[in-house]
Amino acid sequence: MHELAKDPVETGSTSANAVRATSGALTTTIAVSIPVFLVGGLAVQVGDELNFSPAGLGLAVSAYFGVSALASIPAGNLVERYGSAKIARIAIGLAGASLIGIAFAARSLWTLTAILALGAAANAMGQLASNTSLSRYTPKNRQGLTFGIKQAAIPVCTLLAGAAVPVLALTVGWRWAFVLAGLLAGAAVLLVPGDGKRLPKNTRSGRSTGPLVVIGVAATLAAASANALGTFVVSSAVERGIAPGPAGLALTLGGAICALARIVGGWQADRHPDHQIGVIAALLGTGAAGLALLAVPGTPALLAGVVLGFGFGWAWPGLMTFAVVRLHPQAPAAATSITQTGVYAGGCVGPIALGAIAHGAGYPAMWFSAAAAMIGAAGLMVLGSRLISRSGRR
Repeated sequence: MHELAKDPVETGSTSANAVRATSGALTTTIAVSIPVFLVGGLAVQVGDELNFSPAGLGLAVSAYFGVSALASIPAGNLVERYGSAKIARIAIGLAGASLIGIAFAARSLWTLTAILALGAAANAMGQLASNTSLSRYTPKNRQGLTFGIKQAAIPVCTLLAGAAVPVLALTVGWRWAFVLAGLLAGAAVLLVPGDGKRLPKNTRSGRSTGPLVVIGVAATLAAASANALGTFVVSSAVERGIAPGPAGLALTLGGAICALARIVGGWQADRHPDHQIGVIAALLGTGAAGLALLAVPGTPALLAGVVLGFGFGWAWPGLMTFAVVRLHPQAPAAATSITQTGVYAGGCVGPIALGAIAHGAGYPAMWFSAAAAMIGAAGLMVLGSRLISRSGRR
């Protein structure tokens, strides 16, 4: 009787912990990701005042993701050593400082880039702290959904940055948008759950890092291709005769579908947890088809390309994190820091490399190159999955 009476209490406590971990991970992810997206969303206003071109914006964004890549593995070690709650709070503080710093101290492209680098370190720390919190305080049968919700925060940041243009940048000025974002980001500290009692750890043994490196390279190629869509789709469409308005709306549609796909993908991952690398490969193949469609003239091809390329080709990060955490429950931050480095590396080199192709050979050649890279990423995901299976049988 005692045992039967205890179960509902334990279940309720576990459920409450899972809700706190999910809400904390979501708000932390938004808080640490918003600096770079706000710079992108307000690029016209910021660029006009600080006197830099779209090429300068590309440099700042690439530097941001480059610093994120360099900081990822050290950040993972910090999370494993000091706990997810402490590092999440530090990350939120750094992100808030970056936003406020841009508002008051950004006077040129170079000062903007330097302050944004502070936000990049916050991003690496906050993302890995959130991964660890979800893996340790969320029941295994709900981790797919919670990682999907957490990763849906990235498209949400894009939508928030877009909304900041008419609401703040065109009314009170772009600097006040950064002030407000900094204050709201700082408030996210209140939602970070403490490092309380953890769920029982999975006793599965540790895995080799070799397969993680393969998956990280796949993530580099996939992220480079997907980031190119967000960076170049509007300018590419305008060059092909489509008005900026419909092109921008197409990108917004793709972002909304991407957020939904990340959540739905997480939901199905809880039902088929052992097959997620295959699902990722299928999403990347679908995304590659969408990127190839962007080389075709006309609005129908644009809409289909954005929906498939962005909506599905960028829907996999939560599934990748879920799969890696599930295989490395003893050190989730250290394991995901390797694959997350690949995502950030793709965000750094993708716009530069594919932008050079667009400049030299035109946008159609760039889209076909991006599609080929995404197909290569799908193949490497499958290879990484097989290597993981082999290491697990040893």
